[in-house]
Amino acid sequence: MPVMSNKVENRIKRFQEQRWILDNIIRTVGVTWDQGDIDFALFPCGIGALGDFIRVEQNVKKYNDIAREYGAAAVHRQTQAEKLEKLEHTVAARENYFIAAILYGQAQWPIFEPTKQNLEYEKRKNYCYTKYAEYADHVVRKAEIPYEGKSIPGWLHLPTNYQLGDRVPYVITVGGMDSTKEISVALYGDQFLSRGIAVFMFDGPGQFSSALREIFVTETGFYEAGKAVLVWLRQQNELDHDRIAVRGVSMGSIWGTQIAVSDPAIKACAVAYPSYERGEKTAFNMYSPSFKLRFMYMSGYTDEEKFDKFIQHINAEGLGAKLKCPYLVVAGEDDDFAAIESVFDVLNEITTPKELLLYKGEGHTLHSRPSSALGPSEWAYIADWIADRFQGKPIESTFSVVDSQGLIHRETWGEHRFYDYGLPDIP
Repeated sequence: MPVMSNKVENRIKRFQEQRWILDNIIRTVGVTWDQGDIDFALFPCGIGALGDFIRVEQNVKKYNDIAREYGAAAVHRQTQAEKLEKLEHTVAARENYFIAAILYGQAQWPIFEPTKQNLEYEKRKNYCYTKYAEYADHVVRKAEIPYEGKSIPGWLHLPTNYQLGDRVPYVITVGGMDSTKEISVALYGDQFLSRGIAVFMFDGPGQFSSALREIFVTETGFYEAGKAVLVWLRQQNELDHDRIAVRGVSMGSIWGTQIAVSDPAIKACAVAYPSYERGEKTAFNMYSPSFKLRFMYMSGYTDEEKFDKFIQHINAEGLGAKLKCPYLVVAGEDDDFAAIESVFDVLNEITTPKELLLYKGEGHTLHSRPSSALGPSEWAYIADWIADRFQGKPIESTFSVVDSQGLIHRETWGEHRFYDYGLPDIP
């Protein structure tokens, strides 16, 4: 059964021409043909969910299988959670509800229109995550943030060691094109919560829940959404509003940076898997055609020619010069979604302390080469880097390269730096 109407599938030329190729690649490579989606979806769930993702990977043979198989896995987890809840086994129940919510979000990904199936997955995802929040081992608070006559949904997580009366620092997390808000905090051992830092995660303009509410991506949408989010967060008495940071992932590298420049109280901004390129030329024209089709859905466009003009305004040009806080970028040297030159262009504009942590030979989402396997975890590195900024530790502008043995080589950034094709002769 098709997951999208033929009308949607025919919105872009490359998707029409390469649809048969797409199915054959999925049959050959598997569900991770476009990026490591199993990696980033499994990560917050933990090793206990490995079997769910392996079964999905084994059963997906074509594009239209993706939603069905993730949805089936999610239903199984939800059913288990409800049985455990009736037995009052609330710890096991919350684990199953959490995993179900993540799986429902994965089932939504390949559906680029508000179909009945997409809306049902959305309903179930929200139900399961709300049940998880009810039984979680820390405070998880739902947010509905007023935005342009509608509301943006989000979740605030307080650290597991939070004590009544404390005021804790917090990080606003901005996901990319393919990540739901629910995916941004781990079930157990979250990097920020474990360090005593609260996390706020939300679906901004164009992202999963917001897209279904017809809140679409615009050139300035995340500036305004960020301001609205900060108004809500400043009403939460548990938070220290003198210690605020932003973390962005993939397309969230632009959106998160937009939020960081919109409020002088933000003390640090860190992004992973940067995607700064004007018009997303590499991702939309040189990689899987599903990315462009998804972003058209996120921005509310149905005409490819009009979309091509709009997307030119989604870029990071001039953004770095507006930053007033320290800035970290974690990237792969061979990023297959965005030109590496765009990373250097942004960083050269920044006058505040900055660091580029570049993994040798890695692609967009890392986790495929020895540099990331043996080097520092990007998420732990980001969490420690932000924690250091909250503590006021000094920082110098550096260019850091993780080699194939996992060792970090650091150089001073200098006044202006260009990418030297084929990094220095290190292992």
